[in-house]
Amino acid sequence: MWSRFFGLGRRSFASLSEQEVLALAIASEEDDARIYLAYADTLRAQFPQSARIFEDMAAEENVHRERLINRHREKFGERIPLIRREHVRGYYERRPDWLVRNLALEEIRAQAERMEEQAHRFYLAAAQRTEDAETRKLLGDLALQEKAHESLARRLGDRHTPEEVRAEEGATERRQFILTYVQPGLAGLMDGSVSTLAPIFATAFATGSTHTTFLVGLSASVGAGISMGFTEAAHDDGVISGRGSPVKRGLASGIMTAIGGLGHALPYLIPHFGTATTVAIIIVFIELWAIAWIQNRWMETPWSRAIFQVVLGGALVFAAGMLIGSV
Repeated sequence: MWSRFFGLGRRSFASLSEQEVLALAIASEEDDARIYLAYADTLRAQFPQSARIFEDMAAEENVHRERLINRHREKFGERIPLIRREHVRGYYERRPDWLVRNLALEEIRAQAERMEEQAHRFYLAAAQRTEDAETRKLLGDLALQEKAHESLARRLGDRHTPEEVRAEEGATERRQFILTYVQPGLAGLMDGSVSTLAPIFATAFATGSTHTTFLVGLSASVGAGISMGFTEAAHDDGVISGRGSPVKRGLASGIMTAIGGLGHALPYLIPHFGTATTVAIIIVFIELWAIAWIQNRWMETPWSRAIFQVVLGGALVFAAGMLIGSV
C-alpha cells in the first residue's frame, strides 16, 4: 500500500524508451475502450442514444490501438512489452469498470471528456520522447485527434443526443432518482417524523422525564428505521416496477425514517424538561415544513395541499400524543 501511495517501484515517464512509450499507449487505448464500453453497457437500458456515443468512442479508441500496434510491429517487431499505466509514476489513472455503475449521466459524459484531455496531454508528451519521424507523427496525430476542436464526447453527443434527446434522458434520469431515492426517503421521513410524535410526546407529558423520553424516542426512531428499511427492500425487487435497487431504496427509507424520529427525540438530551419540549416542538415544525417542501419540489404537489396534508396529519398525531400522555 505504501509503495503505491509514494510511487515506489514505478518507472518515471522520462525513463521509458520509445518502445515502452508505444506499449504504454497501446495498453492505455485498450483500457479506455473497455471503460467506454462499460459506460455504454451501464446506459444502454435507459439512455440508448448516449450508449451509442460511448460505443463510437470505444470504436475510435480501437482504431488508435491498431495504428499504434502497426507502428510497433514496423519498428520493434511482434513482442509488445507489458507496461501499463499503474507501472508509471505520475501517469493518470482510470477508475475500474465496476465503479462507473452508479455515476450519473452527465458525470459519465464529463468523465469521458477528462479522459480525452488526459490522453491528449499524454500524446503530446510522448511525441517529445521520440526522434523517429514516423512515430512522432503518429503520436502527434493522435494528440490532435484527442483534442480536435472540441471533445469527442461532445461531438458525438451532438450527433447522437440532440437537445430534445438530452431533455428526454434528463427527465428519465430525474424520474429514476425520484423512484429510487426520493419516494422511499419521503415515505420514511413522513413515517419517522409523524408516527413517532405520539409515543415521544405521550412519554414526555406522562413522565416529565427527559431521560425516559429520549430513550423512548431513540428506540422508536431506530426501530422504525430498521422496520421501514427492510419493508421497502423486501416488498419490491424493482425489476418490474423499475423503481431501482431494493438496497438503495431500503437504505433511503430506513435512514430517513430514523432521522425523522431522532429530530424531535434528540432535544430531550437537554436536562430541563420545558426547554427540551420547546426545542422538540420547534423541530417538529421544521420537519413538517421539510416534508411539504420535498413534496412540492420533487413530487410536484401544490404547496397548499402539501402543507394541509402534513400539518393536519402532524397536528392530529401530536394532539393524540399530548392527550394520551396527560391522562
